[in-house]
Amino acid sequence: MEEFALAGKRVWVAGHRGMVGSAIVDRLAQENCEVLTVPRAQVDLRRQADVEAWMAAEKPDAVFVAAATVGGILANSTRPAEFIYDNLILEANIIHAAHRVGVRKLLFLGSTCIYPRLAPQPIQEDALLSGPLEPTNEWYAVAKIAGIKLCQAYRRQYGSDFISAMPTNLYGYRDNFDLQSSHVAPALMVKIHNAKVRGEKTVEIWGSGTPRREFLFAADAADAMVFLMKNYSGEPHVNVGAGSEVTIRELASLLAEVVGYQGEFVFDASKPDGTPRKLSDVSRLAALGWTAPTSLRDGLRLTYDWFLEHKAPTLAV
Repeated sequence: MEEFALAGKRVWVAGHRGMVGSAIVDRLAQENCEVLTVPRAQVDLRRQADVEAWMAAEKPDAVFVAAATVGGILANSTRPAEFIYDNLILEANIIHAAHRVGVRKLLFLGSTCIYPRLAPQPIQEDALLSGPLEPTNEWYAVAKIAGIKLCQAYRRQYGSDFISAMPTNLYGYRDNFDLQSSHVAPALMVKIHNAKVRGEKTVEIWGSGTPRREFLFAADAADAMVFLMKNYSGEPHVNVGAGSEVTIRELASLLAEVVGYQGEFVFDASKPDGTPRKLSDVSRLAALGWTAPTSLRDGLRLTYDWFLEHKAPTLAV
């Protein structure tokens, strides 16, 4: 296909303050385009009239839908209504408004956590909707699946060039480091950092430590999103991942190495593990010409350096 060049275009990044959205904004600095952002105080993405009015006034050529209500197992299990409503409504508003105002291209971000709990590994794109969802995040998953189907429906009915990407577990700069709502990598980073600062000999980790997870540096994910925006135009969603995996125990050991922590880990098997294994098949993306450049160890080190500069001084330890 002919490249969809971003140079000279008006590009809206919805969700620009989040980890992924901000990484996309950083990456777009290389594209010689005009990046559009709007704060929540000005436009509530859950209000259809507000979204349509803003998009009609700003007329973006391209849109990255990185806005979402996200969190780990605890957040998903205690705030199910927020996770399904917020994500359903904001994605529907943006995608429908993009159609109405004539946006030339839109990329919607899903997540590999919306695949069936026991999907064959590595997970291929066609595994979506082939089995029961992971109960600990089904509310988020249902909403994100609807977003992917929205893009496909607008493509089929109206010929809209709306595509979807399915990123794996992400971590990086501007991640959520709140232990009550964060994902596993930043949560473990904070726990291990705190244990080092306090001189504690053990760190408690939820679950058995045996689940296997794939992690991708957010800056790499942003690069993949821009690559897909420029080089992909198809109905099927595309997995975006590193193509390799570690156990939660191995992740903790890597983080201890990065942080410089010498203590031990205690695994609380009474807490839920979530999906036993989650590795994405990234052969479709590799065939298009993109593979992840940053190793997990290097990405975690870069993230911890950012954490030390921006977050660690504010933590109450």
